[in-house]
Amino acid sequence: MDIVMGLMVPLLGTTVGAACVFFLKKQIAPNLQHIFTGFAAGVMVAASIWSLLTPAMEMCEVRGKWSVVPALSGFLLGIIFFLLVDMLVPHLQRVVSREPEERKSRLGRTTMLTLAVTIHNLPEGAACGAIFAGVLNGDGAVTYAGALTLAIGIAIQNIPEGAIIALPQRSEGSSRLKSFFMGALSGVVEPVGAALAILLASVVTPILPYLLAFAAGAMIYVVVKELIPEASEDKRSNLGTISFAMGFALMMTLDKTL
Repeated sequence: MDIVMGLMVPLLGTTVGAACVFFLKKQIAPNLQHIFTGFAAGVMVAASIWSLLTPAMEMCEVRGKWSVVPALSGFLLGIIFFLLVDMLVPHLQRVVSREPEERKSRLGRTTMLTLAVTIHNLPEGAACGAIFAGVLNGDGAVTYAGALTLAIGIAIQNIPEGAIIALPQRSEGSSRLKSFFMGALSGVVEPVGAALAILLASVVTPILPYLLAFAAGAMIYVVVKELIPEASEDKRSNLGTISFAMGFALMMTLDKTL
């Protein structure tokens, strides 16, 4: 039950963001958006190192100096896989700022935004699934507290995402309730992706170190491609930088103390 609750935390963040449609008429304030994005980026980078890559190498310590191979190969595969997805699937290049796609596409803007959110959420879902699979593995390399901290970091980043799906729906004439459900549903891909990652790890146990590292690569790709540019945008970049440092420090502290 604890694992199920942990997997649902990121979806809770999206739901909270979508609930903004009941209180706001416009998008989340830019300053708050930069704080959320920078903090989540810091948490994700720290989590990728200590909650995903380090356990991946610890699981393979018996290989000696070759223990880095599963982590290295999984990490690079995660980067390459989502780079290819990003290149091949038409979508908005930036989720929060809704920057237009560089390539021409016949898809509508709403469809492209949905695809952008899906691509963005898949690595996060895979990361949650992989780290909770590490908890289920029971060898102590991954703790429940560390997994839950990662899930909370992703949930924080999902708050503005839920809002940017729900608020435009409202401005285009949909009811507040319908707009809320549309925003909340945009996060469903994460627990689904997480469940698939856990299932894969349970069926092929030796794949777990590769899966953890793959999730780390996917997370770093999202951070570098989307979160850091968003957090460092225009004159508010200091807010994003400070929030990044706070998120990184918090995740590092929690991972080592819990």
